[in-house]
Amino acid sequence: MSKNALVSFKGTKNINTEIQLTGSKSECNRALIISALSKKLVKVENLSNAADTVTLNGILNNLEEELDVEIQESKTVDVGPAGTAMRFLSAYLSAKNGNFLLTGTERMKQRPIGILAEALKTLGADISYAENDGFPPLNIVGPLHQKTAEVKIKGDISSQYISALLMIAPILPQGLTLEIEGELTSKPYVDMTLDMLAEVGIEHSWNGNSITIKPQLFKPGTLVVEPDWSAASYWYSIAALADEAKIDLPALKEKSLQGDSQIQKIMKIFGIATNKTEKGISISNLGLLLETTQVLDLKTCPDLAQTIIVIAAALGKNMSFTGLETLKIKETDRIAALQNELAKIGVTLTENNLVYTLNTDELHFSNKITIATYEDHRMAMAFAPLALLIDEVEIEEMQVVEKSYPYFWEDLKKAGFDVKEK
Repeated sequence: MSKNALVSFKGTKNINTEIQLTGSKSECNRALIISALSKKLVKVENLSNAADTVTLNGILNNLEEELDVEIQESKTVDVGPAGTAMRFLSAYLSAKNGNFLLTGTERMKQRPIGILAEALKTLGADISYAENDGFPPLNIVGPLHQKTAEVKIKGDISSQYISALLMIAPILPQGLTLEIEGELTSKPYVDMTLDMLAEVGIEHSWNGNSITIKPQLFKPGTLVVEPDWSAASYWYSIAALADEAKIDLPALKEKSLQGDSQIQKIMKIFGIATNKTEKGISISNLGLLLETTQVLDLKTCPDLAQTIIVIAAALGKNMSFTGLETLKIKETDRIAALQNELAKIGVTLTENNLVYTLNTDELHFSNKITIATYEDHRMAMAFAPLALLIDEVEIEEMQVVEKSYPYFWEDLKKAGFDVKEK
């Protein structure tokens, strides 16, 4: 039976702490695929302990010896709830020798993969849907026999589809020219992929909507993974809801490959300053909320959406947001989940022509609130900081944080929060 977390914060709401964050899940998962494609010419340092990364690393290690020989029997590869692993392995396994059934949890089987699978089939991959068209599990027989180097893919669904294709491009006989159709959401994640490939010698050209990577060899090197800016966002939330705060986050870089480093700029609205230190960065609460009528566009950093929306709601700011289209196909329908849980503090989140607006006129805090997580790690971590404003916040299924930030509850305790298993 899943345990719940009962979170509270006693005494003055003054946070003064240093938190060593785990490695970026986004960087780690790309680095692991790149390392595997290079046949370990590329090393990886500062691996994340996030469950998704542990899962992908374990799968790649288990497959390492088998992929260089012809496998006749179908091998089941189960990614569990790891969405990044599902997308990246769809491309990776297509390019390698073997016969695979790539599957995951029941929720994973509801998350679309068709756009990526069809793009891979255009290139020459042997992929079929084992259950429902357009969704996992996938039957994959590799290696693909490349029919063309050119493929089109929609840019407004998931940047992980694009990254999955770009990473296998150097080992394809004809390379790859990828034409992105429509607007590209989450562009920083595509930039991250290309920058990491460049670090190990893979050149590309990006002209208009087309990215081209020719067949080429990986150069020996080491990809050093930066701490996770997505995890850092929860400490910005804590700083914003505290009376006073000074939180040091070692090894984080102001200028980062990670799109979620935009939290530095966004949080100025909530009075949070980011300062560079010898060890990394330090964030502090200046006690100054800025008035803003701008519609905040989160399309390049959708993983920050829950955190920012909950902060704005808790501080009574009737803000509006765009760029949330991809939230409905994440670990859960994050829009519906936010609407359900914000209602518990009297806040509504409504949509009009892809603009989502908070109404905090009925904002209220009871002595205790219970938050459902919907098997989504970011729901747990976005709402837990409300313990600074509510006597007791109960978070259902506390283990969900293992997906990206396994030590979240322990780090909360370091900062002065009381966390009990219930």
